[in-house]
This record gives sequence, structure tokens and C-alpha cells, in this order.
Amino acid sequence: MNKTFSLIPLVFALALAACGKKEEAPAAAAPAPAAVAKIVVGLDDNFPPMGFRDEKGALVGFDIDLAREAAKRLGAEVEFKPIDWNAKEAELGGKRVDVLWNGLTITEPRKEKIAFTTPYLENRQIVIVTAKSAVKTKADLAGKVIGVQEGSSAVEAIAKDPAGKTVKELKKFGDNVTALMDLTTGRLDALVVDEVVGRYYTAKKPGEYAILDEHFGTEEYGVGVRKDDAELLGKIQKAMDEMKKDGAAARISNQWFGKDIVK
Repeated sequence: MNKTFSLIPLVFALALAACGKKEEAPAAAAPAPAAVAKIVVGLDDNFPPMGFRDEKGALVGFDIDLAREAAKRLGAEVEFKPIDWNAKEAELGGKRVDVLWNGLTITEPRKEKIAFTTPYLENRQIVIVTAKSAVKTKADLAGKVIGVQEGSSAVEAIAKDPAGKTVKELKKFGDNVTALMDLTTGRLDALVVDEVVGRYYTAKKPGEYAILDEHFGTEEYGVGVRKDDAELLGKIQKAMDEMKKDGAAARISNQWFGKDIVK
């Protein structure tokens, strides 16, 4: 017997399958990163030449100019907010400032709380004494009163050095200007300070101070942001990389230091 097959059930099944298949919606494009409208920079406004006030009270300095240039490239407004440098981590964590950009030394303890850009400057903790001082080496600091800025990396640098354990007293100041005055008047035997700051001040009064050949270690400066603010960190890092590449960072460095010292 010849068997005949109907095509109707097959056509009907295919039609049902076609009706049941939904068109897949195109994948939504990833949202573009939000533009940075404003960056609040926390700083110590008495830390020349990184950030300080000129004779008219305006905030100026090497880091001030770097931050302004970076903000311009990000299309963002920049606000400079003087803070208690000893409470800088609290100011940043409390979102009262967005970044710390003022000769901020990269240290392992700080990296636990702060996310840093790559280093942009190298610095040393130098020892300044008066020109007539008998202190010529770190060994001569034994039994002496040493000044440092409270909250600065000089405190940690001295604590880690064997010579630091021999000093009579580590006297902490709110700023380096006051500490330098105490050194001049004899209330301090020496001042340990960032090299960029120390040489800026001592150059203004030639013959009044001496800088020891020995120092309390080399360190690096970076820009610090909150650990959960990776997007802002990436944007600042990109701007800094561009500034190094196109010569803007070198130009700013030459204005403040007479040479390009940017890493």
C-alpha cells in the first residue's frame, strides 16, 4: 500500500516555533564614566614650595599648579581646602576633601588607608642645623632636641633609624616655619624636614643654615584618594601621565625648582 504524508502538521509546528521565539534585545551600551565636576584638594597651606600662601594670601606652589593643570584636563573645577595635615586621613575618609595633593609621602601604613597614584617626585628627609652648629653627622644628634612637623613622614623616618633612638626629644610642630624659627633661636638643635621644603627655606637665607650630608632616607610623593574612588584615581593618573609626556609637568617643575625633577 502506498502511504501518503500530510505536510500540514509540519508547517503548523514550524509556525508555532517561529512565533514562540522572541527577538533578543540589543545589549545596552555601558554607561560612560561620569564627568568630574569638582575636585576638592586637601593640603597644608604652609608647606612651600608645594603649597603655601604668597604675600597677598593667595594659594600658590608646585603641587597647586600640578593640581590645577590636571583639573583643567579633566574639565573639572578645583577647590583647595587647607586642613590639619595631622588629620589628613580623617579628612579624606570623611569626604571633606577628594584628594590629598601636597607633598604626600607614599608609605606602607598610608597605603592601607589611601590609594595612591604612581610616584611623581622623589624626596629625602634632610637634617638642617644652624651654620655654627657642632652637629655634623646623625651620630651627633644623640642627646639633642630635634624638631619635626607633626603628622609628617619625618616622624616615621626618625623612628625607624637607629640615630633616632638616641635623641633627647622629638619636638613636634604644626608647621615647618615655626620649627625653623625655633631652630634659629636655639630652642632646637636640628630640624628634620622634606628636602624640597628645607632647601627652599634655607636658600632664602644663605649662610644661616647648614644641611648635613647624611639624611633619614629617600621617599616618594604621590597623589592620594579614597580607596573606593578608583575612577577618580584613574582619571588623575591619566592626566598626570599626559602632563609628563607632553612636558607640562616639566614646565611647572622648572618654574619652582629651576629644573625638571618630576619622575
